[in-house]
Parts: sequence; C-alpha cells; structure tokens
Amino acid sequence: MKIGIIGATGYGGLELIRILTNHPNVHEIHVFSSSEENIHISHKYTHLMNIIEQPLQAISIDTLAKLDVVFTGTPAGVASTILPDLLGKGPKLIDLSGDFRIQDPTIYETWYQKPAAPQQAVQQAVYGLPEWNRQQIQTAELIANPGCYPTATLLSLLPLIKEGLIDPAHLYTDAKSGASGAGNKPSQLTHYSELNENFSIYKINSHQHIPEIEQTVTTLTGKTPTLSFNTHLIPMTRGIMATSYAPLTAGTTNEQIQEALKTAYDKEPFVRVLADKPVFSTKQVYGSNFCDIQVTIDPRTNRATIVGVIDNLMKGAAGQAVQNMNLMCGLDEKAGLTLVPLMI
Repeated sequence: MKIGIIGATGYGGLELIRILTNHPNVHEIHVFSSSEENIHISHKYTHLMNIIEQPLQAISIDTLAKLDVVFTGTPAGVASTILPDLLGKGPKLIDLSGDFRIQDPTIYETWYQKPAAPQQAVQQAVYGLPEWNRQQIQTAELIANPGCYPTATLLSLLPLIKEGLIDPAHLYTDAKSGASGAGNKPSQLTHYSELNENFSIYKINSHQHIPEIEQTVTTLTGKTPTLSFNTHLIPMTRGIMATSYAPLTAGTTNEQIQEALKTAYDKEPFVRVLADKPVFSTKQVYGSNFCDIQVTIDPRTNRATIVGVIDNLMKGAAGQAVQNMNLMCGLDEKAGLTLVPLMI
C-alpha cells in the first residue's frame, strides 16, 4: 500500500512513520507538510536517516488522490480544509485531529474556536474507536480518530455505563498526560523550566475533549452523561492516566463490574483488564497500542474508581489510527502493532 502522512513532522506523524515503516502491508510512505515543504525529513529528524530519505512534499489533492491511505496529523482546523476534497477520490482517510469528531458544528466551534468542517464530511466520518465501532470502521472512507484523553476515558467507562452499573449523570474524570500530548510546538506550559519538577492543571472545566466524550457515550450507550473532566500535565514525555469516579447504581457488585469488562474486552487484542493490581502505571503500556483498565469499588462511598492508561502517541493517536487503517483495508487488525511495551 501507498501511504501519505500530512503533518509528518509532528509527534503523531513521526509515530505513524515509526509504525508504518514496520507494517507488512505498507510499501511506500510519502510525507507532506504545509509549512516545511522541500526540507528533507531526515535532516530535521536525524533518527530517520536511511529510513525516510525524501523531502517533505507540498499538499496536492492530485498527488494525495493516487495514494491508498492518507493520514492527517495536523492542528485543529487544518484537516477540515483538505480531506473533504479527497472524499470519493480513492484513498481511505484518517484524521488524527478533532475536526470530524463533533457532529454539531456549533459545539465544535464553541470548544475549538475554529470554523467547523463541512457538515457533509462530518456526517460521513466514523468515530474510530475499534472496540466499539468495528463494523462501521470496516466500511468507512473517513475516520475521525479519537482524542487521546477520550480513548482512555471512554474505553474504561463505556462497559459500565452500557450495563447500567454506574450513574452517568455524576461522572468525574481526573486525567494526566505527558508533555508530548501538547504537540511539538513550544509553549510556556511545555518549556523545560516550567514542566520539570512541576505538576499543572490546565483548561479547567474547558477542555475540548469534554463534548467528544459526552457525545460518544450518548451515541454508543443511549444514555446522557454529565461529565466533570479536568486535565493535568506531568513531567514525563508519553502516557495518559484517566482516573474516573462514578456512583454505583443500586445493587451493583464487583462481580458484575468485572463481568461487564470481560464481556466487552475479553476478545479485544489491545485492551487488557487487570483486577486488584495495587500499583497501576502508564509505564506498563509505554510505546504500545494497549489500553489497560482497572476498576475497584469503594464500599465506604459506594463509588467505583475507574482507571485507564494508554500511551498517548500510540493508542491515543498513531497506533489507533493504524488499527483503524487495518480494519478499513481488510488487513489483520494487529498488523504493525504487536509491540511489547517499553518497561525501562
């Protein structure tokens, strides 16, 4: 297959290159940039020497239409100006930004402060959470790859909400991410002097992933959640831990919770459910496409503590995007993704 990556110099794009270079069905990778065209990508990123030796190409619809799959790893508001022109022209399209995730354009513009994508394209987009949308993904032309925070949060919450084991009207999620989740554009928040030996909360009650999570819960379970969701930046490079708290519904037992998780994920290749693990960390999924989940009950408060961990650049971005590509193209879902986590 011939693959194009728009935004190849971003962290998501670089992770796509790392995965796709070792994918058994990928034979060509073409890299594109709207701001650094003609620069050799291996000159900018020396780790790609003798691996990707080509200049970054200007974005051209005619060139992109000749490829089998096009990924966009671009900032919000960019993919919405490119991918609609490629619909119906051949390639499978996978967007790693939030441009096609939110169905209501008013909600998108409120939370992202960007013009919404054409509504026709948004309506064609399938939300790329394979464990819950596999059939729709297999026939899709355009995938809205889920956000990193929503992936960890949704995978851990959805089975319990669907089975009526927790009350979705009172959800609280405390999520923490490494610095790579902010992209490679420098900011005060990610400046070494600010990040090192520090722990920050940001976008308090206003993170753009809130409507994505609420919309997806409603779509997949038929239940309307109310979510208090806050995000924190911690001084590490990769990883997300989403810790959610929810009241148990009457009569819910630990056995029912574990059974719901087993039913949802027992056959899923990239979701691992752990019970009663006293130490649960982001390191256990570092560099892999796994999402690890653990749920425990606090009988004193009658609440569940629900924890999901992912590598934000893998299951939270490029890994999940390749998993979606595999499904769209009728390939082995695990192709290119059987990476053992880097524990050290």
